Amino acid sequence: MKDYATIFSGGDLRSTGRANEIVQTIKTQQTFDELFAFLFYHDRRVAMRVADAVEKISMTKPAFLSKHKSQLLKLLNEAENKELKWHLAQLIPWLSLSGQQTQKAFKILSGWMLNTSESRIVRVNVMQALFDLSANSQKLRNKFLELASNKEFAAIPSLKARLKKLLFKSST
Repeated sequence: MKDYATIFSGGDLRSTGRANEIVQTIKTQQTFDELFAFLFYHDRRVAMRVADAVEKISMTKPAFLSKHKSQLLKLLNEAENKELKWHLAQLIPWLSLSGQQTQKAFKILSGWMLNTSESRIVRVNVMQALFDLSANSQKLRNKFLELASNKEFAAIPSLKARLKKLLFKSST
């Protein structure tokens, strides 16, 4: 087992550290599970870099993530650091969620999107996640559109641009 705490510690929070290098080494569910455990690490640099690696691995190996659904949903309830939140927002829509789990995730993510003290990166990624979560439910799509009509989003360029892209996508 690799010492991910040492591999991912230190440095600037804006850096992904050795995440891309580690992504290349994860080939099995077991090694993914070992890495995944560090999402809960107390050092936010380590947790953020692990989240980045988990997200990148999950793009090509989504089955690795499914085993950790309950842990991700728990983390969604507990996450405080913006660096972890923006990655969680990208991971949650990839899970196979029940209707109740989708509703709960949608509610938590909606709170993040409406929270003006959240970082813009978190809010942009949450906007995308809410759109993705609402893909199979007209009720949730209507909630998404209601949230998206918040005039505050038009004043923030990154949110306005993502919203424009999503609304165009939903109309095609």
